[in-house]
Amino acid sequence: MKPIWYKKEIPTNKNGFKVYSCFACGGGSSFGYKLAGYDVIGANDIDKQMAEIYQENHHPKYYHLMDIRSLVKEKDLPEEMFNLDILDGSPPCSTFSLSGKREKAWGEKKKFREGQVEQTLDDLFFDFIDLAKRLQPKIVIAENVKGLIAGNAQRYVIAINEAFEKAGYEAQLFLLNGSNMGVPQRRERVFFIARRKDLKLPKMTLEFNEKPIYFKDIRTDKGLRNPINLKTKMGMMWAHRIKTDTSLKQVAMRLYNSKSFFGENILHNEQVPCTIISGSAYYLEDEPYTVSSNDLIAIQTFPQDYNFIKNSYQFIKYVLGMSVPSIMMAKVAQQVQWQLLDKIK
Repeated sequence: MKPIWYKKEIPTNKNGFKVYSCFACGGGSSFGYKLAGYDVIGANDIDKQMAEIYQENHHPKYYHLMDIRSLVKEKDLPEEMFNLDILDGSPPCSTFSLSGKREKAWGEKKKFREGQVEQTLDDLFFDFIDLAKRLQPKIVIAENVKGLIAGNAQRYVIAINEAFEKAGYEAQLFLLNGSNMGVPQRRERVFFIARRKDLKLPKMTLEFNEKPIYFKDIRTDKGLRNPINLKTKMGMMWAHRIKTDTSLKQVAMRLYNSKSFFGENILHNEQVPCTIISGSAYYLEDEPYTVSSNDLIAIQTFPQDYNFIKNSYQFIKYVLGMSVPSIMMAKVAQQVQWQLLDKIK
């Protein structure tokens, strides 16, 4: 598996295991399962735009455009969904992000970007487990931000493990970094992997030590990119960068003792790119341009021929930032097959 790839490279020989993906967004995790040989039979999301691009790129057998809470109660689910090998999901995680409001936002109902409906994001993980309890897949895999295991959020981890236990699963928690997994990105994420207790499957071990992939290794400057206007304040910050700066925030602190320009990142050729986040910006260190759309796609390890439908730099960045890097999920999915599913064929 390599960061720059195309949909035609997805293997046609399947491993015989079926996956359904919740909170699927653009389908980064679905591509990961497909690269690992799984059959992704369906998906769910609440956002109409995400539903459109997912179906355009994945053509799922089943798609449920609805709130996860409605999916749990849906009466006419196909029988195939009650015979899953893996139920996959990445419950929306902005309230746990280390870059967000965290505790101040817990329990609040807001209109979030995910579908633009009023909901409490920190409850959705438990609704996802309720779906697992109903469907009883062999394995449940849930991905989330590193902030879930930091500070007061750890109480959610305890509650999540208890919910898995009551649903009939034994869960393990892993903190993984995409930069060790063949992903050109320093992306730390938490993965819950829960095994159905009646199957008596062994505990997993996950260790990845792949060679880091630097920005120069995948950089093409192809696709969409925007010039930096050096006459703006942001442009002036970029013009005053030094070799050690990885963000415009560092420039602002050095020049004005200001904490502004948070999330305005500078990518260096000789470094592994930072985490791609929907609301952040990414600039080249050596040219007054944003990082190109094709290079952002490679950093997130989506296929280069992914059809975003909407040809907008900001929209492409949004979809990528909301998604799981495909190769990161592929590496996890391979291990789940080899260590667990192959034992119960």
